[in-house]
Parts: sequence; C-alpha cells; structure tokens
Amino acid sequence: MLNSFAVPAYVRLVIRHVVLWLLPASALLFAQAGNQSALRLDTGEHIYKSACVACHGPDGRGTPKTIAGFEPPDSFPDFTRCDQTTPEPNTAWEDVIMHGGPSRGFSQIMPAFGDALNLEQISKVIEYMRGFCRNKHWARGELNLPRALVTEKAYPEDEVVISSAVNARGAPGVSNDVIHEQRFGVKNQIEVDVPINFQNQNHVWYGGVGDTVLGVKREMFASLRSGSILSLQGEVIVPTGNKTHSLGTGTTTFETFAAFDQLFPTNTFVQFQMGADLPRHTDISPQSVFWRSALGQSFAADHGLGRLWS
Repeated sequence: MLNSFAVPAYVRLVIRHVVLWLLPASALLFAQAGNQSALRLDTGEHIYKSACVACHGPDGRGTPKTIAGFEPPDSFPDFTRCDQTTPEPNTAWEDVIMHGGPSRGFSQIMPAFGDALNLEQISKVIEYMRGFCRNKHWARGELNLPRALVTEKAYPEDEVVISSAVNARGAPGVSNDVIHEQRFGVKNQIEVDVPINFQNQNHVWYGGVGDTVLGVKREMFASLRSGSILSLQGEVIVPTGNKTHSLGTGTTTFETFAAFDQLFPTNTFVQFQMGADLPRHTDISPQSVFWRSALGQSFAADHGLGRLWS
C-alpha cells in the first residue's frame, strides 16, 4: 500500500529550476542524436527550434508560463521588441549563449550552451533571432562606440552617465555632470544634463548647480555594413548656474551639432563632432564654432566575448 504525502514547496521550486536548466540542453541533445535527415542543426531556425523554443517560444515572445512551468523574470527578453535586441552587439548575445545569462547581467535563468553549440552555430541562431525584429531601421549596437572624454557620439542611448573633471589649468575647480539619456521611437533621444560645479575664487570655494542642458538627438543615417552612423542634436543651455561665482554663463545658449562615428573591422574607430554655440546675449557670452574628434581602439578578451576596453 502506498502512502501519499505533500511535496514541500521548496522541493517543488528546486525541481522546477532543475527542469528549466535541463530542458533546453536535453532537447538539443535529442535533436543531435536523432535522425539528422529529419532535423539538422545546420541553420539558425533548426537550432532555435531545437534548443530555444521551449523557453522563448516559436515567435520569440516567450513561452506562456502555463506551458513553460516557470515565472519569467523581469529580465526575460522578448525578441520581437527591437528596443531589447538591437542595442546589444552580436558579441553580447554570443557571450550569453555560450556562458549563460549571468555573464552579461542578462536573464539569470538563461543556461550556458557553450558545450553544446559551436561558435558558428551560435552565430546562426543569433541571426535567426534578430529576424524577430521586423523593423530594420533600428541602429545596431555595434555602432554604439565607447564614450569619448569630450567628443559626443552619434548613437542614441538609454543610459545614465555620471562624469567628473578637475581643472588642470587656471583656478582650481571640480565639475560633475549627471546626464540622463532616454531613447524614444526608433531614431530619437532626449538628454538632460545637470552639472554640479565647485569653483575656487580668491581662495574661497563656491559650489552649486551649473547651467542645465536640455537636448534632442536624431539619428540621420546608420549602416552596420559600412560601420557608419550620423546624427544631429540640438540643445538649449538654461542659465541655472550662478555667473558671479563662475558656475554659469548668465545667458541662455542654443547649441547645435552633428556627430559622425566610423567603426572599422579591426575595432578601430573614429568620432567627429562639429557644431556651434549661439548665446542669446552675445555681450555676455560670445558665439563660437567648435570641432572635436577622437580616435580609439577597442580590445576584448575571450576571443572578443569578454569585457571591452578602449
């Protein structure tokens, strides 16, 4: 006679996670061991349907939790959302597939397939996965070049940047910028830059908010094939800083510029920025034209899948 008993909740949770990790790998192994004439792992579609569809679903939106048997985390991707897939370069997706989601801070439940798939197969499944994004006007993440010290890059971003600088010449001073960049639509970005400055005048330190910058960027052209991206940006610099204490200019300034970035196959890149500052009161602050450029080289360990240094 068999005695019935209730399975503790924590045991069910462990079983669920074990199944979640084993299911994709098991499906892949069975596919490899099965009839290769019926199902071959030589195309991205074959690989996706063999190893990925159990969790990510046939359409890339994710398998419903009632079928998958687990609650997807907030970081679980929807491959049909171009704003989730296009900002990441292929190397990021390769790293996640090979080493698992935690290697890039992606979905923590994403298992590693480095022992089951070679790099060629991983590249094919990434190409297939990118096909779920139907709008081809989104600029690819490969064109998101490293942020230079002064030169503005062309790629529209979703990020918060905190930067600091110290005066190397003239009166002592420290400037800090809190920059919020928010992408909207396919090609647009809004930007808010709030500087917090500290200046020494006659051996007395003054600190406070500097002139706040409100900007809008518009990507005009982007081509992964040529490695080029061009954007235009317009800004309004609001005189929120104290001019007496050298924390601001004392007048509203309109700034406009063009930014062009070029990436080469060797991961060498060039960035150009050209624009003009047009203050409302030229007797307080003069008009100016500026030109900036940056030249860089990026390196990454683990055959290009590791952390990027420039």
